[in-house]
Amino acid sequence: MRAALLVLALVLAWATSARAAEWQTIRPGDSTQEAVRGQFGQPSKVTSQKVEGYDSTQWLYEGEQAPRGITRMTIDFGLLTPKGYRADIVRTMQLQPKFGVFTRQTVVMGWGSPQGIKTEAGADSIFYLSGLIVRFDKDNWHVTSMLFTPPQPTEESAPKRQ
Repeated sequence: MRAALLVLALVLAWATSARAAEWQTIRPGDSTQEAVRGQFGQPSKVTSQKVEGYDSTQWLYEGEQAPRGITRMTIDFGLLTPKGYRADIVRTMQLQPKFGVFTRQTVVMGWGSPQGIKTEAGADSIFYLSGLIVRFDKDNWHVTSMLFTPPQPTEESAPKRQ
């Protein structure tokens, strides 16, 4: 019981100090492979693929390599920026937390009220324009996955049509 409370306290500390598109110190669209390796060490598995014609890399952390409280963490690298393609930049980061580590309450406490909600097959997903999509179990309480992306464009940031 004491260990479970300690893990919950750590998760709440992470969630309340994080910004929407960031988890620990990793922020899609900004963080590099070097930053990820510095934060989490070597991945369990590395794969390469082509994404829209560009070379892309995926790092998988699971088992002992996964962060505490996380079953699996998948990080995709390779992002087309205004300055060109950057193969070493985090494109997305997906966390699959252990059951009960993140709940709807901890997500809202940490990242605030979401900008949208979608229900599929009885399970909710909530999203934040700043780059977070959270999926819940059928009870819509426990988090099954968290997908961090670069911030999503808003009407104010979208190019104006002439």
